[in-house]
Amino acid sequence: MFQKQIMMRRVLYSLIPIFLFSIYLYGWRVVAIAAVVFAAGILTEYLFMKQRKQKVSEAVLVSCALYTLSMPPMVPLWIAAIGIIFGILFGKSIYGGFGRNVFNPAIAGRLFIYITFPTIMTGGWMLPGHFGTLGTDAVTGATPLEMMRVGNIPPLTDLLTGFRMGALGESAVILILLAAVYLIYTKTASWRSILSTVLSFLILQSILFYSGIISAPPLESLLAGSILFIAVFMVTDPISSAKKPWGQVMYGVVVGVSLALIRDFSLFPEGSSFAILMGNMFAPLLDELAVKLKKKAVKK
Repeated sequence: MFQKQIMMRRVLYSLIPIFLFSIYLYGWRVVAIAAVVFAAGILTEYLFMKQRKQKVSEAVLVSCALYTLSMPPMVPLWIAAIGIIFGILFGKSIYGGFGRNVFNPAIAGRLFIYITFPTIMTGGWMLPGHFGTLGTDAVTGATPLEMMRVGNIPPLTDLLTGFRMGALGESAVILILLAAVYLIYTKTASWRSILSTVLSFLILQSILFYSGIISAPPLESLLAGSILFIAVFMVTDPISSAKKPWGQVMYGVVVGVSLALIRDFSLFPEGSSFAILMGNMFAPLLDELAVKLKKKAVKK
């Protein structure tokens, strides 16, 4: 049924510990969200590929997994389903399927429901460990990013260990870093993209913080929110991101800088979805610039 893709399988392997940790934090609601998302996402791609008499790609499993882990724990299941259907259909299928999409399907789907259902998507947080069967009796509160906006800096220990509120998969900092090592070692992900995203974010955040413009410290800002998650799993997407070495560096800078600016100066406390789509739009241009820079360097 599925078109075998080794690189996609490696990404799935790296996501398994993060999934298990999210279940530990938020209970069986994670399984319920994942079941709905995978069913809706796979069915959407199957119906589209059936018309073309082609197999469903294993890339759709990665899109469903990343989309699931980017959800708030208390997101209604029907909203989660709408988002992944939109992402697979309009972020991927209408372009011709795997390998032809301009935008990351998981991010396209998440951003669609983020804009369509802003109250639910920005208020569906719950404290880790405070859940019922489906999280209906959860204890809610502010995420670390929302806390820092009003000058409350969360403890580094909470940010490192992952015991804080946020999307299902974004708080597993240690597991995300281990996944990065595995993906880079297996040549599944580009270290250039990851490093340039993180460094550009840290540099701009440090400049803004130490000049007194913002109150959120750079290290806490890095560990709070989803920047490490998107740097490892979204920025390194082989289809929607830049492909040339220097293009990957510039791509990471676009995402990292955009994320910092959106976080610090807009109404959106996170901004990672907007930053990724911004990078997606510029990816082809950045690859062209990378080729031109290489030609100039060779001539000299």
